[in-house]
Amino acid sequence: MTDDQLLEFANQLADAAAEVVLPHFRSALAVENKAGPAAFDPVTIADRDAETAMRALITRHHPDHGILGEEHGIRRGTSDLTWVLDPIDGTRGFMCGLTTWGTLIGVRRGDRPVAGVMSQPYVGERFLGGAGRAELVTRDGRRTRLSTRACASLETAVLSTTSPEAFSPEELPAFDRVRARARLTRYGGDCYAYCLVAAGLIDLVVESNLKPYDIVALIPLIEAAGGVVTTWDGGPAHEGGRIIAAGDRALHAAVLPLLQ
Repeated sequence: MTDDQLLEFANQLADAAAEVVLPHFRSALAVENKAGPAAFDPVTIADRDAETAMRALITRHHPDHGILGEEHGIRRGTSDLTWVLDPIDGTRGFMCGLTTWGTLIGVRRGDRPVAGVMSQPYVGERFLGGAGRAELVTRDGRRTRLSTRACASLETAVLSTTSPEAFSPEELPAFDRVRARARLTRYGGDCYAYCLVAAGLIDLVVESNLKPYDIVALIPLIEAAGGVVTTWDGGPAHEGGRIIAAGDRALHAAVLPLLQ
């Protein structure tokens, strides 16, 4: 399949997920804790059923493709393509009625992320990355090409992270070094913050403890918009971990030493 065909099918998966998820949003929804008594990692029936719907479509139309999903694990395929799914990235925001959550649908060819979609069906926005382009598509079908903005200096940068509580005691001082020099820091963005890097509205996202399904869909989007996504040591980001996403490569290079 070409990257364009992958994006077209990813849109079908996003439609299927939206049909499942939207009836549960801002409803009296039961929330389970996957982490046990020591922590809080919420999951809902909307997460599980949306991933089930997407996996069923992949199995029906592309049974040779692999699948890696947050809720239902890995199914290895016989082709070099693997769909990486997070049915609701930002479940905490979802359960609070906030609109910073989204459905993440990424595709890896081998280990390389080649296409990705972030769908926010409640506000009717869909961010597409791959095939050499980054786009925002709205509910009315309007398409806007996305491009990161120039911002070589951390002192003029807008920084985002979902929560400082996500950093370990060893990681937090590194984040604080970056935060202390940034012009503005915003919290709670989840996957939306990465999309706004691609749109040229946020300059930098720094996070840790991500899983592949948290980041694979967002890498092609930011890269196609002109940005860069790596681990804190500058390595490939497709396996998750400690992640830095920057709209300007000079900013990325300036921040990396602060994270060591």
